[in-house]
Amino acid sequence: MSSLPSSGNPPTAVGRKRIMIVDDHPMMRAGLMQLIDKQPEMQVCAQAGDPAEAMDLIPKYHPDLILVDISMKTGGLEFIRNVSAAHGHIPMLVVSMHDENVYAERALRAGACGYIMKEESAEHLIAALQRVLEGGIYLSKTMSLRLFKSFSNQPSNTDSPLQRLTNREFEVFRQIGQGKTTQEIADQLRISPKTVDVHRFQIKEKLQLKSGTALVHYAVHWAGAEGSGR
Repeated sequence: MSSLPSSGNPPTAVGRKRIMIVDDHPMMRAGLMQLIDKQPEMQVCAQAGDPAEAMDLIPKYHPDLILVDISMKTGGLEFIRNVSAAHGHIPMLVVSMHDENVYAERALRAGACGYIMKEESAEHLIAALQRVLEGGIYLSKTMSLRLFKSFSNQPSNTDSPLQRLTNREFEVFRQIGQGKTTQEIADQLRISPKTVDVHRFQIKEKLQLKSGTALVHYAVHWAGAEGSGR
C-alpha cells in the first residue's frame, strides 16, 4: 500500500494543509514528501503510484491539494481531467520534467491550477504549493507571458503543432514516440487497439503527416528532444 498512514505516517496535524502526491516514481514521492512535511503549514496525507489508486484514496483522505506528475504511464492529463470532473473543489499542481511549452497550457485546460518543472528549486515548489493553496494559479514568468499573448491574440513563436491534438491523442502520440506498439498503447490507456488506430489516423491528419511511418519518425524525434530537455 502506498497510502501513508498504513506505512506509519502520523495523521495530519490540525491547521496543516493536506497534500496528496501522485507520481509513479517512488523515489520522487519520497523526496517530495520529505520536503513538504518540513513545512509548518502543510503535510502529505497520502501518496499514490498511479491514477486509479489516487482516485480511490481521494475520498478517504480528503486532500486540500493534489501534486501530480503529468507524465505517468497511465496518463496524467486524463487523471487531472477526471479529478476535475469528480472533485472540482480540489486544486491540482503539476510537477513535471517535461517542456512547459507543450504541457502547461494543456494541463490547465484539463483542470490543473499550476505547472512547475522538476528542475526548479525546493523554494519555488513550496511557493507554487502555497500559491495554489491560496486559490491562485502558478506558472513560470515565461509561460505566463505566453498565455497572456495567447488570450490577447498576440502571435507567439513557441506555438507547437501538438497543441492541435486532444489530450487522448497527445497521450497516444507520446507513447508512439516511446516505441510502444498499438497493443501496448491500448493496454496502457485501457482502450481498444481499434481506438488507438483511430487516434493514430487523427494525429497524422492534424500534424499533416503523409504516412504512419512519418508519424512514428516525428513522434520518436520529438520524444528524443523531450528527453534531452530540448
